[in-house]
Amino acid sequence: MPDYVDSYYAHTLATRNERPALEGRHDADVCIVGGGFAGLSTALELRRRGRSVILLEAHAVGWGASGRNGGFVSPGYSRGLKSIEGVVGADAAGALYRMSIEGMEMVAANIRELDIPEAKPVQGIFKVIRYDDADGLLAHRDRLMREFGYDMDFWPTERVRGTLRSRRYHQALLDNAAFHIHPLNYARGLARAVEAAGGRIHDRSAVTALDLDRPEKIVRTAQGEVRCRHVVVACGGYTDRLIPQLRRSHLPIATYVLTTEPARERLAQVIRTRAAALDDRRASDYYRLVDDGERLLWGGRITTRTSEPRALAALLRQSVVDTYPELADLKVERAWSGLMSYARHLMPQIGQLQDGVWYCMGFGGHGLNTTAIGGRVIAEAINGDSDRIRRFAPFGLVWNGGPFGVAAAQLTYWAYQGLDWLRERRAA
Repeated sequence: MPDYVDSYYAHTLATRNERPALEGRHDADVCIVGGGFAGLSTALELRRRGRSVILLEAHAVGWGASGRNGGFVSPGYSRGLKSIEGVVGADAAGALYRMSIEGMEMVAANIRELDIPEAKPVQGIFKVIRYDDADGLLAHRDRLMREFGYDMDFWPTERVRGTLRSRRYHQALLDNAAFHIHPLNYARGLARAVEAAGGRIHDRSAVTALDLDRPEKIVRTAQGEVRCRHVVVACGGYTDRLIPQLRRSHLPIATYVLTTEPARERLAQVIRTRAAALDDRRASDYYRLVDDGERLLWGGRITTRTSEPRALAALLRQSVVDTYPELADLKVERAWSGLMSYARHLMPQIGQLQDGVWYCMGFGGHGLNTTAIGGRVIAEAINGDSDRIRRFAPFGLVWNGGPFGVAAAQLTYWAYQGLDWLRERRAA
């Protein structure tokens, strides 16, 4: 089997079965390129609608960002609700937000109904701020309840610091409907469900050529080809240059995650909950206890440098110590990175490129919910069930700016870091 990156998830896999590479000529209604959450969700939704599906993955199911991320499942997008309203208006923004809630509920239903206990879902995500703004959090909570019927608990500073014992924190919202999971096990559980439903998945089947300008599309690999009516590209940050328009539409951004050595008692002294936590900074810290409280999993820090420099793992560890000084001598057991795809408009990229060619990508910063709803609306569009995919059309495939876009993204991130630092300094 192609090796997974040396992550906590790879060392706690529930299954390690290998899937054969594509060989020879095959026919299907739909060929999906990419074996992450988006591709797998699309495949499952299409099989539920009776469409024949072949999914091609260059490495192994969940090899990319889908098998390396923080495992958070909650509503919303990287772009804030007010900002979305400024582009599409209040009604359309509300519809998009409801779809993000639906995506979260889809992941929960898949784990329950498809029998994926190895995903190990744990309820609750704290959304905490590092400055004093109780009124702002309450207003946000009240709006979500009023407009979407979505409820979250407000926690004042004293209560937050009694559970997440950091002087950096002020108020928080606890989202009890949100949850966190083992993402690689979930991805492989989805793959198992796709195959049980009659779909076909091939590992080690990198696509080498595409012939898309005819009613019957041809997708070629080193040892085989698929002829189909529809092609769905769902490669995320690992999208190559087979379709230049897609490659130019997003920025591959590296993010970092670590897990600590076992330290159940010490961790329990400062993190007195199994709920996960994240803050509201642009490149937020997010973390949770794993192995039933034995280890701390911590993510954050982003960079446009895709060479995965070792120094950033040390910077990520410093974020742990900055938040919880009591953990200063806690050793890092593993650290890894992955590439996410970010669009400049900070929304998912879900749509149709041309007749029979679809894309489902750009999920960096949104959480797992958007990959699920993205797969559903693609399947609905292919099957003619709905036109909900049009909700994402105003954001589309915006040019990433090339090397200038990469530089601008890095400078913007540094600027946000500076603004976050100033705001938190004033709150100290």
